[in-house]
Amino acid sequence: MKIVIPLLSAVLFLGGCASRINLDEVPVEDRSGTSVGSGADAAVTPGQPGSIGSAEGVPLSVIPSDAPADERARSVYFDYDSAVVKPEFAPLLARFSDYLKANRQRKLTVEGHTDERGGREYNLALGQRRAEAVRKSLLLSGAEPAQVEAVSFGKEKLAAVGDDEPSNAKNRRAEINP
Repeated sequence: MKIVIPLLSAVLFLGGCASRINLDEVPVEDRSGTSVGSGADAAVTPGQPGSIGSAEGVPLSVIPSDAPADERARSVYFDYDSAVVKPEFAPLLARFSDYLKANRQRKLTVEGHTDERGGREYNLALGQRRAEAVRKSLLLSGAEPAQVEAVSFGKEKLAAVGDDEPSNAKNRRAEINP
């Protein structure tokens, strides 16, 4: 009995550490903003702002055609030390939610980010709250829970480098990644 319990505990612990994510199908984004992933879900195409996927081969633009082709096409920005989604981002979130409702097999990842102020643990928690706030908005608009994952990067992936307020404002965001 002394051997069985530790052995069973070790098996359960290692089983809980197993990942179900196939890394070959996860899109990876380099610093230039272009998709370098492979697989059917790597749908962000350079030169097509707002294209997050396709339904039967037809790209679905979730951003107005006059929107700038930068990170604003898929980012929700937050006030300092806040995880409240501003009303100005409702149309963007509605477009992503409509896309998910029309394409139930598709999934999105919402990445929460912060500026450089604050400690690592605090920023990871704040980034998670921001990602969860965007996720909740998408779910309230009709997306399924299995379609949207929220993760936090805290201050690890800055959009802008600098100690000034414009740089900090660009870093306080949640990015929606197809």
